[in-house]
Amino acid sequence: MPVLEGLSLAAKYIAGVTVTYWLAVFAYRLLLHPLSKYPGPFVAKLTEGYAGFYAGLQRLHLVTQQNHQKYGNVVRIGPNRLVFNSVKALHDIYNNDRVVKSHVYLVTLGFTGTVNIFSVIDRIAHRSKRKLIGAGVSERAMREFEPTMAGQIDIFLKQIVESSQKSEAVNMSTRCKRLTMDVIALLAFGYAMNTQSEERYRTLHGGIEASNAHNNVLMQWPRLQSRVIAYPLHYLTLAAQKQAFELIENMIKTRTSEGKDSRRDLYAQVADELETNPEFRHSDVWSEALFLIPAGGDTTAAGISALLFYLARHPDCYRRLAQEIRTTFPSSSEIHGGPQLSNCQYLRACIDEALRISSPVNGTLWRELPADDDGSQPFIVDGHVIPKGVQVGVNIYTLHHNPEYFPDPYAFKPERWLTGDEAEKHRMKEAFAPFQIGYRGCAGKPMAYLEASLVISKLLWYFDFESAPGETGQIGGGKVGDTTGRHRPDEFQMYDVFASGHDGPMLVFKPRGKYCEELATK
Repeated sequence: MPVLEGLSLAAKYIAGVTVTYWLAVFAYRLLLHPLSKYPGPFVAKLTEGYAGFYAGLQRLHLVTQQNHQKYGNVVRIGPNRLVFNSVKALHDIYNNDRVVKSHVYLVTLGFTGTVNIFSVIDRIAHRSKRKLIGAGVSERAMREFEPTMAGQIDIFLKQIVESSQKSEAVNMSTRCKRLTMDVIALLAFGYAMNTQSEERYRTLHGGIEASNAHNNVLMQWPRLQSRVIAYPLHYLTLAAQKQAFELIENMIKTRTSEGKDSRRDLYAQVADELETNPEFRHSDVWSEALFLIPAGGDTTAAGISALLFYLARHPDCYRRLAQEIRTTFPSSSEIHGGPQLSNCQYLRACIDEALRISSPVNGTLWRELPADDDGSQPFIVDGHVIPKGVQVGVNIYTLHHNPEYFPDPYAFKPERWLTGDEAEKHRMKEAFAPFQIGYRGCAGKPMAYLEASLVISKLLWYFDFESAPGETGQIGGGKVGDTTGRHRPDEFQMYDVFASGHDGPMLVFKPRGKYCEELATK
């Protein structure tokens, strides 16, 4: 009995010390912390669990916007985090060579344990990786790769023909994910995943989304990395993540078994660096693959799906874009990268407007001063002096829906990019950041625009389309009466998993005259 009583007293003492410790921590965060004067949700001031909770619900971007509407352009969204909603803050943070990615990006190291271009924090290391990856997705590389991309788009179009013959509704998120995944696998490793026509690799989409969702929660709530908490969370997505990793592993092993010069894909460039640059290791190939597949696949699919959603719901925009495509190109063979496609200004405006309203990456990309910053100069964001150790960012969804920069922000108005005075257009362009800005901006921007332009142009060349009838046609939009921020039926819904989960739109296609007959010969 004395032993049990002693253990009970020890447990009570430990519990008491723990409670006292956390009460002191919470009191400091509320009253004495350098950010104590900034407005924000009460719970967010105490714990990162606030953001982690909503990240788990995949609507942190919506909650962040609601907080900006309540508290203003600067919100304390965590004990050591400030989120801004202004163009000045966007450029002060992301166009600043002094600032680096937050240490929370290191939670994404996953199976490989090595950093990639996404997670690397060190500026010099990032510059090296950016040079490597950037060469593979540059405009020049895209010109060389375009015939391969076009071949995959032809498969995509042929399957749309088959669906149109059955008058069946097509889930464009599903089709676009398969297309873009096949394209990026060929670009990166010359590997034919064939998810458009075969089942084998289709589960990769679910594995990647599960991994992204898991990492996003950890990035918002790093304390979950503690083993006691992280293991159960990790277990929930382990099977999907492991399967995705094994599929990518097979892809890489297949490619590395061939000669590096058997094809001029991204792997060939990496292999060249492995031979000449001692800083690169074989593990870098794995790490970059785990980033490139979702980054080059899912995000582009999200952008294309969003634009199709908006075109189907805005007949005037649909007709204007269809007319531009069908009058600019005398034949389908003329639809390729080059001056004609680049001069389709309304097409580019439509793509940009879809990326604005439903950005594929709609969260907050956290930044901070590096550990070796000497503090000799103040770090100022939109007039606010930021203490060292504080993470800052701009929420892309909120900024893209800020009426100060985008009047009537939820309306799909491609013409906003083409009309108005120069000051208005400049203000919008300064606030437009679907690919981020600065030296950390997305290297795959040329690829994303080319692929989206080709897919949309060829769909409108070969087909007419509309939303599926009934409730099926509403998939992808918000629901009237929803209280979580998803109440707009005409807004394509993105689910924040760092990148974006999405579903729909459900479209019905009709072949345009006899143009589709030529697809049978390709």
